[in-house]
Amino acid sequence: MHFFQTLFDWYMANLNYFSVALLMTIESTFLPLPSEVVIPFAAYKAGQGDLNVFLVVIAGTIGALCGSLINYTLSYYLGRPIVYKFAGSRVGRFFLLSEEKIVHAEEYFLRNGKTSTFIGRLIPGVRHLISIPAGLAKMNLRDFMLYTFIGAGLWNIILAIVGYYLYEVRDQIFPYMQEILYSLGAIFVIYLAYKAWKNRKK
Repeated sequence: MHFFQTLFDWYMANLNYFSVALLMTIESTFLPLPSEVVIPFAAYKAGQGDLNVFLVVIAGTIGALCGSLINYTLSYYLGRPIVYKFAGSRVGRFFLLSEEKIVHAEEYFLRNGKTSTFIGRLIPGVRHLISIPAGLAKMNLRDFMLYTFIGAGLWNIILAIVGYYLYEVRDQIFPYMQEILYSLGAIFVIYLAYKAWKNRKK
């Protein structure tokens, strides 16, 4: 438990606008970093007065757009065969990618058109991969950036509200904070281990 507490303290101490943008950039690529461990904690810190919650949302949204542009650009220029080959490779599985996930995102994009880059940002399992089929389809860059920015912004606002609310009720949850941190850390580690095992088995 002491390890998780030390890690959490270090994480919170280094959480700022730049790190929020950087982490959200990573989150919006194919790397396994959920936004739920970034924006809510930054908003919680904003509740303490160390950050501005509006700027947290802006920084997170800019980061999400940058990460999405990375996926979009790679898919746009590499093309479908290479993207699918990478997703099915050992390196792709290490990053918790699979051909099935890319197919799912591409099917969602085909069903919903360019607005999927907005709606998809709100759907777990699709949100961080939806920019790949957009790039494969060579979607208009201006439309892609607009829909992505709006969708990512809305998602970040939701997460920021959650984090800010947690700060408001901190007195009620503080006595259980250690148990909560331990549980969240354990769940995250188990989730990554399970996904890595599942992809390795495939």
